[in-house]
Amino acid sequence: MSPLSELLTRTITDVAPLIAKREISPVELFEAQLARIAEFDGVLRSHLLVTAEGGRAQALEAEREIAAGDYRGPLHGIPLGLKDLICTKGIPTTCASPILRDFRPLLNAAIVDKLAGAGALFTGKLNLTEFALYGYHPEFDYPRNPWNTDYWAGVSSSGSGVAVAASLCFGAIGTDTGGSIRFPSAACGVVGLKPTFGKVSRHGIFPLADTLDHIGPMTRSVADCALMLAALEGRDERDPSTRSDPAVDYLAEIARGAEGIRIGIDRDYCSEDTDPEMREACFRACYILHGQKMIPQDISLPGITDVAAHWQDTCAVDALLRHREWFPARAADYGPVFRALLEYGLTVSAEDYARGQKLRQFTMALFDKAFREVDVIVCPAAPSAAMPQSQFPPQQVAPPEAVAPLVRYSAPTNFSGHPSLTVPNGFTADGLPTAMQFIGRHGEEATLFRVAAAYEQATGWHKRRPPLAA
Repeated sequence: MSPLSELLTRTITDVAPLIAKREISPVELFEAQLARIAEFDGVLRSHLLVTAEGGRAQALEAEREIAAGDYRGPLHGIPLGLKDLICTKGIPTTCASPILRDFRPLLNAAIVDKLAGAGALFTGKLNLTEFALYGYHPEFDYPRNPWNTDYWAGVSSSGSGVAVAASLCFGAIGTDTGGSIRFPSAACGVVGLKPTFGKVSRHGIFPLADTLDHIGPMTRSVADCALMLAALEGRDERDPSTRSDPAVDYLAEIARGAEGIRIGIDRDYCSEDTDPEMREACFRACYILHGQKMIPQDISLPGITDVAAHWQDTCAVDALLRHREWFPARAADYGPVFRALLEYGLTVSAEDYARGQKLRQFTMALFDKAFREVDVIVCPAAPSAAMPQSQFPPQQVAPPEAVAPLVRYSAPTNFSGHPSLTVPNGFTADGLPTAMQFIGRHGEEATLFRVAAAYEQATGWHKRRPPLAA
């Protein structure tokens, strides 16, 4: 393996200082990144489109700027990937659906301009489920899990999870409506942040469900996740939901350590309908957190899973509103999974939808009550590690009663808007990653980073890379 090839498997915090000191050329780094994509992505299918020439132009500009002493910060010259529901000016943004196959936006999404302003380079548009639900359109191939290509790679941000895990980019953007950052992060063994609702602008990002959608980074370390959030966050008048939180130096917060932070765990919640390997990995992590001088304590979250039963009602009605331009007129152009969601949305009553909104308030209050006793809540990132792809066929329509158990750990914070950080915490007997999530108070991503970084330093699970074959 060449020195540059080895660097591609490292983290942003490893590589950025080398770029700043001009020990690595952004141009050479990007060419090496393109070569790795060409070598492995024919199998993994993480990218729908590789924007080689655009990235090369960005790399050349970054090299010129850094040589002139104009270093913009730790993302300058770093290759990143964009999920293909994020608008990129003049570049196809398909949502992995024939409906938008020819769509070329006139403007960038807000976060594209932010990342470009930080000097990032873009490898291209990353694969996803059709319109970010859980199924793939038959005309689009699906991403393969780099730990075992016969296994599931997660849901809609699957291309982002695969690309980051396989070192086909240093970080990527995911979106999360019911777990679509957390499932791929868990399945692929990477770090993924679903920030506080409104922390990151959604302007120029095609929605699945406006009242549930979150935008966040996926990376190979907690510190890298923090660096990306710092570049992404901030008030945007074009997205009325965005927050005006004060800027935080996340790396300085991580350096403070996590001693004395109170970690809450509801052991019943973490056990019911959960694979033993995922459950036990979460419980073992609590012992490690205690060893890092944090304070695990038992809490109770009664009724926390009730919201999962109403997630699909809310998602379907919100999606139906956004797709009224094409549905039902172009119903045949959708794949079976997304078409089924829209058809289901037609059956949801106003009473059912209102019940979901009432549960949203209940879930917010439940978390906020728990946060009077603890600073962070820990639970599995998903009910199980990655399952064989044969158990989750790309076009299989799941009934609502089957979806609810799957989103039991993810849907609550989509409804409540609390931030959630997914981190690797081990491997199954079959060699697949396990993962847990840390949930925090609104706007307190810094606390999540402190806890998760301390866990990383004590374990090193995030340093493992999948064995790849071209």
